[in-house]
Amino acid sequence: MLEIRFFEEKVFDLYAQNLVPGTIHLYLGEEAVAVGVCSLLRKDDYITSTHRGHGHCIAKGAELKRTMAEILGKKTGYCKGKGGSMHIADFKIGMLGATAVVGAGLPIAVGAGLSAKLRKTDQVVACFFGEGASNQGTFHESINMASIWKLPVIFVCENNLYAMGTRQSRVMAIENVADRAVAYGIPGVVVDGNDVLAVYEATEKAVERARKGEGPTLIECKTYRHKGHSRVDPAKYRPKEEVEEWLAKDPIKRFKEKLLQTNTLTESEIQQIEKEVSDEIEEAVKFAMESPYPAPEEALEDIYA
Repeated sequence: MLEIRFFEEKVFDLYAQNLVPGTIHLYLGEEAVAVGVCSLLRKDDYITSTHRGHGHCIAKGAELKRTMAEILGKKTGYCKGKGGSMHIADFKIGMLGATAVVGAGLPIAVGAGLSAKLRKTDQVVACFFGEGASNQGTFHESINMASIWKLPVIFVCENNLYAMGTRQSRVMAIENVADRAVAYGIPGVVVDGNDVLAVYEATEKAVERARKGEGPTLIECKTYRHKGHSRVDPAKYRPKEEVEEWLAKDPIKRFKEKLLQTNTLTESEIQQIEKEVSDEIEEAVKFAMESPYPAPEEALEDIYA
């Protein structure tokens, strides 16, 4: 979680220095979801991601150096600098790709799940999406197909209350996205998305069910992004009191307190971990900054037509 937090904070700073092409969608505040889910996955398991995908990549095992290089548009990045912030992929770690199209990762996850079933492996697929995507046709079609074929897909809804600037209550008559699971005959679970252990426990059951061939699960993680939808969004549509309430439920702060209360780690040990992660992030930035940009003619490489 610290790797994701420090990474995103650094990306935020680099964007302000005009070093990041395009825009960025930060995962700050939602770290417990990616980590709670991906810590149950093997290297050969798959994930699909969204426009807010840096956290998913890192949690699945992506190298910080290559991830940072990709965001800065450098040749040493995962997609040779051509994917940028919203389209990182690396099949070697099971990262099937982030997509900026809302809801587009759902059918891709179903395809990967079907592949695992046809190949008779016990691989699973974790599909991350926001609550806004749950109103897309791809959500309903994908979960329905995964349900009837009992595919090993874990649908993870990261409900941060706002689809860009539109609050959930304006576009849904239900409080919980997970309630929709009943329509497809699969388990629907609502968890505190800012509690990494709660996410872990819910995912553990879903992974076990999927590996046994019992089909998909819909997990809704209630969470909150600390920043606006994108780097240029001041998020003035969110009430000040609401923001303060959620900032007080910061997933990293809560987990740190639990580690101290249970004597799992001491304050000095936590400070050492923080320093190690901070140094790792600085090394990633140095690597990315010193890496070359792809040559113009490389725009015609790695394409299908």
